[in-house]
Amino acid sequence: MKGIVLAGGTATRLFPLTIVTNKHLLPIYDRPMIYYPIETLAGMGIREVMVIVGGKSVGDVVELLADGAHFGLDLTYRYQRGALGIAHAIGLARDFVGDDAFCCILGDNILRGPALADTAAEFEASDAGAGALLYQVPDPERFGVAELDADGRVVGFEEKPAQPKSDLIPIGVYFLRPDAFNVIDTLAPSGRGEFEITDVLNHYVPNGRLFSKVYEGHWADAGTVPSLLRAAELARDDDDAGRLAAPVERPVG
Repeated sequence: MKGIVLAGGTATRLFPLTIVTNKHLLPIYDRPMIYYPIETLAGMGIREVMVIVGGKSVGDVVELLADGAHFGLDLTYRYQRGALGIAHAIGLARDFVGDDAFCCILGDNILRGPALADTAAEFEASDAGAGALLYQVPDPERFGVAELDADGRVVGFEEKPAQPKSDLIPIGVYFLRPDAFNVIDTLAPSGRGEFEITDVLNHYVPNGRLFSKVYEGHWADAGTVPSLLRAAELARDDDDAGRLAAPVERPVG
């Protein structure tokens, strides 16, 4: 399995912190934000990762992460021109992915808890075409919400409903196979002008090929100032079990 980290975007919800820098370079407790999604992929046993960059400070992201050797990874990069959505960004990785299954994680997602190696292996062993990691929240109306049938299978996603049909939301960890690129090719932009990942996931619902798993650890989306603080507190309170060690020396080359 290969990995993709999405580290572009304008991050207007974090202004003025992100007026002159990429949000994924902001600190979450004792390390840059982008270290956390890279750690999540490494915890799945993934070793080949593409970082999709865009917006400001692209060179700083590359200088920070370099070739990934200090993380035990092989990193490569692709540039996304404009904020065209998650599905569009994933589409840029078609050649990198090749014939492999892959996991895409949003660069502002902070997960602390059990590694996802078993979840990744379960997806690979299934016949699912796409999958989403779900998380239980007290305020699902603020997010996209998963609707489940009587057997606990996801039958669709609804964006910010007034009356949520569950308290489970899809967080920014997606499992996909190469045929997802064919689905992306058929998408039209949403009302926001973006190519939406929920449209990709919903494609696999009717034929029962959507994989889902509830994450039992802790999660924070560091995309707003309040959630940035919560993410830092979550990282601070973590017991450091299995954390990816920060490089001792600045990487060269």
